[in-house]
Amino acid sequence: MSFEDWLDAHRELRAAAGLQRQLHPRPPTCDQLDLAGNDYLGLRLDPRVTRAAAEAALRWGAGAGASRLVTGTLQVHADLEQRLAAFTGQPAALVLSTGYQANLAVVTALTDRDTLIVSDAHVHASLVDACRLSRPGALVIVPHNDVDAVVSALRDRTLARALVLVESVYSVLGDEAPLLQLAETVDTYGGVLVVDEAHGLGVCGRGGRGLVSAQRLTDRPDVVATVTLSKALGAQGGAVLGSRRVVDQLVNVARPFIFDTGLAPAAAAAADTALTVIEAEPQLPRRARTTAAAMAARLQCAAPAGAVLSVAMPGPQAALEAQSALAADGLRVGCFRPPSVPDGVSRLRLTASAGLSDDDVRRVLTRLGQKGWRG
Repeated sequence: MSFEDWLDAHRELRAAAGLQRQLHPRPPTCDQLDLAGNDYLGLRLDPRVTRAAAEAALRWGAGAGASRLVTGTLQVHADLEQRLAAFTGQPAALVLSTGYQANLAVVTALTDRDTLIVSDAHVHASLVDACRLSRPGALVIVPHNDVDAVVSALRDRTLARALVLVESVYSVLGDEAPLLQLAETVDTYGGVLVVDEAHGLGVCGRGGRGLVSAQRLTDRPDVVATVTLSKALGAQGGAVLGSRRVVDQLVNVARPFIFDTGLAPAAAAAADTALTVIEAEPQLPRRARTTAAAMAARLQCAAPAGAVLSVAMPGPQAALEAQSALAADGLRVGCFRPPSVPDGVSRLRLTASAGLSDDDVRRVLTRLGQKGWRG
């Protein structure tokens, strides 16, 4: 079989299973209401944020120009790291080019052959890939939000060290991790809790400071958080938040940080300004959560922990058809199919945004009610 035939055969298999994907470029503005993206606070097009990005590009250049350890660390990076740490209540922060890279960096840098990784079954693909790249001594996948399973894995391990991987707000189901119980578990049995706050930062906790802050875990040396700047902050990039010792370890060991070009100045400045907006307008996180709760009530499902909720579909094709039906009604929603869903159940994923007007929210609730779907 030729290479081209091999590619075609795989495409045919994906198409038959309803799993073939395509890119659909969208214009700068769209008549459809966006319930698919992650711009939870409506800051991606906020003039204050875009102006800061433009001014940073004009001053510092279109890119960082090098990796952070060469000449790619700019003052905008240092400023953003200080702001992120102060905003979340963490001792220190390290900014990377994406949230994906942040997860790769923290897991690979904090793991060795004497480490057990205990990973929730629903963690993001970036944490799954981080486990694969880190080559730990052992890896245990535990059922979703099963603290007892984490206890068993840590208690019965033979390796000296352990990392527990979770998300504060899960990106598919939209539910919340039992962070306090997990923190108590790593304290009792030893280990480090790594919390992906991609869907918590800017939405959950006091003023959008995230669930790690809300649970008062920011002063714990055995709790490390990762965030993305591309969701509630409306920019791009990622960061690791934790003790100064953790940041020092990443700077010296984490290959996804060491060998990657620094975050573009425009993105760093945009995220920094977004934090300023959130601090000045704490109603934005509240509005995102309130809108999500109203959407969940209309779908008769549990209110989500943040701004993400999902509706299970009978299969991939049914999910695509439902997505198309909503698009015809002017609503753009996400469609999650295997392998993007950890439990193999195809879903529509809906995200709320503080950027939706009252009229927009009424329109969304009316359309969802007409469809008759249930969460």
